[in-house]
Amino acid sequence: MHDFMTRDWDVVVVGTGMGGATLGYALAKAGKQVLFCEKGHSHLGASNSVRGNYAETFFDQISVPQLQHRNILSNAGRYQDQLEDQSKLQPYRFIPFIGSGTGGSTALYGMALERFFPSDFLPFYSHPTAPGTTLPREWPISYETLVPYYKAAEQLYRVHGSGDPMRGESKPEHFFRPPPLTPASQELWEFLEGKGLHPYRLPMACEYVPDCECCQGYLCAKNCKNDSARICLLPAISQYHAKLLDQCVVLKLEASRHEVNSLICSWRGEIVKLRARTIVLAAGALETPALLLRSSSSMWPQGLANDSGLVGKNLMRHNIDLYVVSPREVGLIDNRQKELAFNDLYYRDGKKLGSVQTFGRLPPGSLLAESMEEDIRNGKQRLAIPLFKLVKPMIKPFLNRLVSRNLVLATIMEDLPYEDNFVKPSLTLPNSLIINYRMRPYELERIATFRALMKDILKPYKVLRINQAENNERIAHVCGTCRFGTDPRESVLDSNNRAHGIANLYVIDSSFFPSSGGTNPGLTIAANALRVAEHLIGKNPSVKRK
Repeated sequence: MHDFMTRDWDVVVVGTGMGGATLGYALAKAGKQVLFCEKGHSHLGASNSVRGNYAETFFDQISVPQLQHRNILSNAGRYQDQLEDQSKLQPYRFIPFIGSGTGGSTALYGMALERFFPSDFLPFYSHPTAPGTTLPREWPISYETLVPYYKAAEQLYRVHGSGDPMRGESKPEHFFRPPPLTPASQELWEFLEGKGLHPYRLPMACEYVPDCECCQGYLCAKNCKNDSARICLLPAISQYHAKLLDQCVVLKLEASRHEVNSLICSWRGEIVKLRARTIVLAAGALETPALLLRSSSSMWPQGLANDSGLVGKNLMRHNIDLYVVSPREVGLIDNRQKELAFNDLYYRDGKKLGSVQTFGRLPPGSLLAESMEEDIRNGKQRLAIPLFKLVKPMIKPFLNRLVSRNLVLATIMEDLPYEDNFVKPSLTLPNSLIINYRMRPYELERIATFRALMKDILKPYKVLRINQAENNERIAHVCGTCRFGTDPRESVLDSNNRAHGIANLYVIDSSFFPSSGGTNPGLTIAANALRVAEHLIGKNPSVKRK
C-alpha cells in the first residue's frame, strides 16, 4: 500500500490553481501536513511539457481542440474534457480554454491581479432593478476584511504595476516597478488621458525577463510567469514538506452527515482512498460543484453539501469583448504585454459595467481562423461553412497582419447570478460536464451600453470589435457555483468557506463568489485563500516543523 494512503493528512487540497496552491502553501508553511491532488499533469520540471506556444500549434493539423488532442492538451497544461452546452435548443460540445495541471488556469493566465472595488462586496446595490437575479445584498465579508490579504497576495505573487486613480490610491509601496510602456501603449495612454480618462499600469504577476512574451494562453518558457505552481506549489513541496499527486482524479467524497471521511481517487489507473482531517476543494468552479454532486449518498441525496439545492447553480463567467485598435505607428509593433487599464467605465451613468485592459497579443491567424469556423458551426450557420472554407486561405494573412500590427483592449463586464445558469455532471458521457447559461435582457442592454461607450472613447482610431460577450465558450472566469453566505438556505458555504453542516469541508476556488465583480478574479481568490488558511491555522494550530 502506498505511503500516502496510510497517512492521515492534516489537509488534502484538491486542485493546484490560485486557490488551492495558495492555501496549501500557507498551511504547509505553518507546519501542516499537506497533500495536493491534481487532476492534470505536473509541469514542475517536466521535460515533456509544451511551453512557449499554444497547444494548437502542436496538433498534426491546426484545428480547435478535439478529444484526439488530449495528450498534447495535457502536456500544455490545458483542460482535456468536453463541456456540453445545453443553453440552446441544439446542444453542442466543446473543450473549454481553461487550465488543468499544476498551477491550474494560472499556468495559462495573463497575470493581471486586480483587486475588486469596495462596492463589489455590496453587489445588489449596483443592480437594484435587475429582474430575476439571485444577487445578495452583500458578501459575508467586507472589502476592509480582505484588504490585508489583498496586500499579502500582491506581495506573495510579486505584483508589478501602479495605483488606479479611480480608486483614489497612489502606487502601493509593495508593488514592483513595471518596465516602461512600449511606444504603441504610450500613444494609447496619452490618447486616453486626452479624453479625460484615467489609465494606470495594470498590476501584473510577471518578472519581465528579457524578451518576455507574456505567455498568455500557454505555459511560460522563460520561468517569469508568477503562477500558483511557481510561487506556491513548488515551495510548499520543496521547502515545507507538502506532497503532490498529479494525474489524480477525485471520483467521490465519502461522508457522514457532518464530516467527510475519505476521498476515492483514480491515480494513474489505480483506485486509492485518501484521508485527512480537513478537505479543501479547489478544482475550479466547474469541477468542484460537479464533484459534490457526484458525491451523493443516502445522507446527501441531492449531492454533498447541497441541502440548499444551490451546488452548481448561479454560474457566472464575465462578459468579455475584444477591441483591435490600429495605432498611428505603421508596421509591426510590440504588443505582447498587458500594460495598461482604466476603470472610468466601472460605473457610468448609473450603470455598473466593468474594467478595460490591454489584452496582449492575439493568437496566430491560423488559430483565429479555426476558431471563427467553429463559431460559425456552433452558431448553426451551416450554409456559411462551405463559403468560409473557400475564403479561409485568404483570411489567414489578413488575420496575421491584424495580430502583429495592432493593440487589443478587452472589456470585462460584471456578470450576474441566476439560479437556472448551472453546471452539472453528464449522466451519459464519462468525465463530461453540462452547462446551461443564458443571458438576460438586463445583461444584453449593459453590453450594448459598454460597446457604445467604447466606440465613442476610441474615436477616431480605426477599431475592429470582436464580440465575445455572448459566446458561452469564453468561460475562463467562471465562478459562483458554490456561493458563500450567512444563510444555509441561500448559500453552500459559510463566511469562512466551510460547507454548511460539514465540519471539515472547505471550498476556496472561485466557486465561492456570490457575485462576479467587474475585473479579473485571480487576486480575490488568492487573498481569500490566505484568509481561510489563517482561519484553519487558528482553528487547529500545530507546531511548525523545523
